[in-house]
Amino acid sequence: MDSLTQIVLGAAIGEAVLGKKVGNKAILYGAIAGTIPDLDSFAPLFTDTLTAIEIHRGFTHSIVFSILFAPIFGWLISKIERKTGVSWKDWSWLMFWGFLTHPLLDAHTTWGTQLFWPLDLRLAYKNIFVIDPLYTLPFLIFVILAMRSKRGSKKRTKYNNLGLIISSAYMLCAIGLKGITYYKFKDALETQNVPYLQLQTRPSPFNTIMWSANVELENAYLIGDYSIFDSQPITFKSIPKNHFLVDSFDGENKLDRLIAISQGWYTISQRDENLYFNDLRFGAFNSEAEDPKFVFSYILKQENGELIVEEAPRDPEEAKTVIKKLGNRILGN
Repeated sequence: MDSLTQIVLGAAIGEAVLGKKVGNKAILYGAIAGTIPDLDSFAPLFTDTLTAIEIHRGFTHSIVFSILFAPIFGWLISKIERKTGVSWKDWSWLMFWGFLTHPLLDAHTTWGTQLFWPLDLRLAYKNIFVIDPLYTLPFLIFVILAMRSKRGSKKRTKYNNLGLIISSAYMLCAIGLKGITYYKFKDALETQNVPYLQLQTRPSPFNTIMWSANVELENAYLIGDYSIFDSQPITFKSIPKNHFLVDSFDGENKLDRLIAISQGWYTISQRDENLYFNDLRFGAFNSEAEDPKFVFSYILKQENGELIVEEAPRDPEEAKTVIKKLGNRILGN
């Protein structure tokens, strides 16, 4: 999830764990704990594009990280906040839950998280977009109300608990909507007599009203969308896999790593004499176009016999166009 959401969740967890003893300092350190796992976002400053992608939501988003580093941060905070009289064990408990709830929330997104690192297993339930105002804003309001209430008061506890309950209820609703829309796509494929290999669904940006689907066929993928307000049948657009375009890179380590990152959901396209590796899991800016540009796309170049992977630049204007169209599409087809 986005940084603001993780800060809000961390703050609420901090208040739940230690708010009665230290008040707003629990919210402050909980917010910090909710931010720390995302420090892996700075990996591109120190390594290549491909390695940075692999690192993201890896070790710092694991149970191992939470267990190892919570006592360290807990000890540091206990030294800084000696006047509170709170033990390092209590601070460690706060940091542990702040660290752990961060990847537990991220696991609901499309990218997922390696909660059980070092095992090569990424949890990705794909039931909420990385930014969802309906999840974050009510949660934020209740955390602010709790923060402004008297320490240890019933009102403060009530506000904080309401924030946790409502956000969790919204997440459960999102899981339910994912199940409903999954069967909508499944029924549409059966009605249209489309034999397919795999079907994956995910929410569209900023909401859980409209959902998108990727459908794997033998030599192509189908992409489609469905809003719960739709009254017309679901339609699908076919995109060729074009995997043969990278046959010359067969056995190339970097290509294999990209395929592993995309979990096999990828197409290859050719534009401006460049080959593009397109990760289908996060959708396209212009899915209706003949040659869609995908949100996560990588330029493949060969220099001096070595495969070079570069993240394709994004056009902010394309993103604005998508957002404008999204508002109308959510209301139904």
